[in-house]
Amino acid sequence: MKKNVCVYCGSRESNNPRFPELAQQAGREIARRNWGVVYGGGKVGMMGKLADAALESGGDVFGVIPTKLKKLEVAHTELTDLHETQDMHTRKALMESLSDAFLILPGGFGTLDEFFEILTWRQLGIHDKPIYLLNAEGYFDGLVKFTENSIQYDFVRKSSLKLFKVCNEIDSCIEMLERFFEED
Repeated sequence: MKKNVCVYCGSRESNNPRFPELAQQAGREIARRNWGVVYGGGKVGMMGKLADAALESGGDVFGVIPTKLKKLEVAHTELTDLHETQDMHTRKALMESLSDAFLILPGGFGTLDEFFEILTWRQLGIHDKPIYLLNAEGYFDGLVKFTENSIQYDFVRKSSLKLFKVCNEIDSCIEMLERFFEED
């Protein structure tokens, strides 16, 4: 059965040109392995770069976008499938149900919201799908430090560090995904 990787990333491009390039590379590499991309459904920013690269590489891309964001994030109309939802909660639940694994690229508050929700769901046993955090150029160093602080102050169990894996290069994340899908 074909696997789908949910990619969370920014609806903006960033002032660091490397980040949109990483989104494109992720889209190409996922498509090259015949995995589908599940993402937020936008045509702009890193989301658009991800989707376009996957489509140009012959991949399947499934977007999930709330009605309210269709104009703001400019819904991508050339996808394999575009699901429209009533709200963000439904969006995140549908993205989870369509996906076999999660890859988090640099992004803003929306990306962090998606990461923390999917991480919490894994912690609660709602799913047992792997989560890979791409810490390119140390972008998520503060998030990793926050997690360590949460453990130090006993708000989070040390075993929770096993709920997600940190990789510093997209190739490392893709290799981890390959290993997971081979074992699955």
